[in-house]
Amino acid sequence: MASAPQLPLFYNGLEPLSSEQHADYRIRTQDSAPFLVGQHAIPVTVDEFPLVQRHMPIVFSIGEDSVPLALMGLNEGVNVFIGDDGKLLEPAVYVPAYIRRYPYMLARLRPDAQELSLCFDPTADSIGPFEDGERLFENGQPTELTKAVLAFNETFEQAGARTQGFMAELRQMELLMDGEVSIQPEGADQPFIYRGFQMINEEKLNDLRGDQLRKMMKSGMLPLIHAHLFSLSLMRDIFGRQAQQGKTPQQVPQLNV
Repeated sequence: MASAPQLPLFYNGLEPLSSEQHADYRIRTQDSAPFLVGQHAIPVTVDEFPLVQRHMPIVFSIGEDSVPLALMGLNEGVNVFIGDDGKLLEPAVYVPAYIRRYPYMLARLRPDAQELSLCFDPTADSIGPFEDGERLFENGQPTELTKAVLAFNETFEQAGARTQGFMAELRQMELLMDGEVSIQPEGADQPFIYRGFQMINEEKLNDLRGDQLRKMMKSGMLPLIHAHLFSLSLMRDIFGRQAQQGKTPQQVPQLNV
């Protein structure tokens, strides 16, 4: 089992799924996600931008290995879409694939391994040797449910590869810049200024040559950039939700993603 510090967000452990070791394992249907309570920034893939931008701001993490993130809250420990019981406050909101993937993921069992293996978090409440739930294996073979889980994770990995390519293009064209959003609530003496993330530099985008823009349009990159830029207006919507839920910070905050 991998050690927790090396694991991605949500995962407390990682164990390869085996028809021998987990022959009697089942999956329970879950109507809540306690692991999501208080998580304000969730990784998303470029495939999801069109859906995410309708509900949440899309920003980019700081650092050289920047990744796109959907903001479910503007402050650490705040998620305006999830109740304290781990249930969605709005059933119609889009749930990023990174969340829906848990507790599974594809991983290399050894650093030199070429193939990815389907693994799961053994600490998750939704999978185990239960008497109820849907089976993962029948007669030593994966069930249709397990095949569907594997297919979803494979699709997620492919989307992740496209996302890495998109981010590499942004860095090569130097289109990312440090982000800053100022929100002035009615009656407040000072604005709330959010930093600690990256966003597209619109000035540099507008200065690109025509051939560069045409290339970006054909590759599908330009619509993704516009989805990100349009989504930033939702920062104020998320701030308003925090205020309604009594989760507005008392001091001028910095968004660390």
